[in-house]
Amino acid sequence: MKKILLMLLLPVAVSAQCSVEISKAFQNQLNKEYADEKESPLKKEDLVHFSGLDFYDINGEFCVEARLTRTPKEKPFVMPTSGTRKPLYVKYGELEFMLQGKKCNLNVYRNIELSKMEKFKNHLFLPFTDLTSGVESYGGGRYIDLEATDKDTVIIDFNQAYNPYCAYNEGYSCPIPPKENDLLVEVRAGVKKFHD
Repeated sequence: MKKILLMLLLPVAVSAQCSVEISKAFQNQLNKEYADEKESPLKKEDLVHFSGLDFYDINGEFCVEARLTRTPKEKPFVMPTSGTRKPLYVKYGELEFMLQGKKCNLNVYRNIELSKMEKFKNHLFLPFTDLTSGVESYGGGRYIDLEATDKDTVIIDFNQAYNPYCAYNEGYSCPIPPKENDLLVEVRAGVKKFHD
């Protein structure tokens, strides 16, 4: 009985964290930041004509619950970037979930320097590529921000996938998603590639 109740409540728990309103608010916030010349990664010539990022339609199927397996004995490593920067990350855990009828796995990471700041002590970094990368979405992959909790499940909302700053300006040095974070599905959610 307990298991049946849990299965019935699970979609409610996921939908509470995955709604059109939440995804819309994410899109509006991102557009607001990118339109602000003090915060925007856009080049000046692109900022002049900027009216908003190109997003896929919000789709609840791309908001999934993933099983988190912690990997506490991992050693810090330098994650390659598109520039000369050499940020230290540590693998925090492995996420396992179903997407478009396929079993998927992604590694989630913690930035060593960032995690020393109170504001980002629970921040987790989820970089990935998928079958839309280089076609409809940015070829260098996309990112999702997550929060560390003591739970063994994590909600991944791909509707909140965003491009690294390098997608807009080659002057930035951005982490390159590791090969093991390449999804063999089309993630048609989140930000599309930038058209200038």
